[in-house]
Amino acid sequence: MKLSTMHDLFVAQLRDIYSAEQQITKALPKLARAAANATLAEAFRSHLLETEGQIGRLETIFGILDVSSRGPKCKGMEGLLAEGADTVRAEGANEVIDAGLIADAQRVEHYEISAYGSAKALAALLGYKQIGMLLEETEVQEVATDMKLTAIALNEVNPAALGMHAAA
Repeated sequence: MKLSTMHDLFVAQLRDIYSAEQQITKALPKLARAAANATLAEAFRSHLLETEGQIGRLETIFGILDVSSRGPKCKGMEGLLAEGADTVRAEGANEVIDAGLIADAQRVEHYEISAYGSAKALAALLGYKQIGMLLEETEVQEVATDMKLTAIALNEVNPAALGMHAAA
């Protein structure tokens, strides 16, 4: 990879995000199947639809820039999703596993929020106003997903998981 200009860096960052989102679309159905809590499972299914829209926005951005979306696999997301896969395979109380799934998913969301925020800043620096607005739209969705996961954890999953500890 050659990073001679800020435009090169911007495209590399977008390709990394694109790879991350592609990986997430493969992981979310597995998380939804693994979740015992119905609200959590639905949140994962709902976010899959959002993620597909986010990929569409990225493809629009690549079209505007007239560059390919092809790039190396996002290793950061690969690692985060591997940790989530460990939780999916874990044995134990469903409520505790659900709490783990939320923690894993929130780490993914925070990675995405950071990536989209950085890309949005680069878009502003480079004067790509339309692209910046598309990135902002996705960043807002990622923040909302993180907040939704927090609410599910605080209101349903974590109290249920704690109850499992008290019963043991």
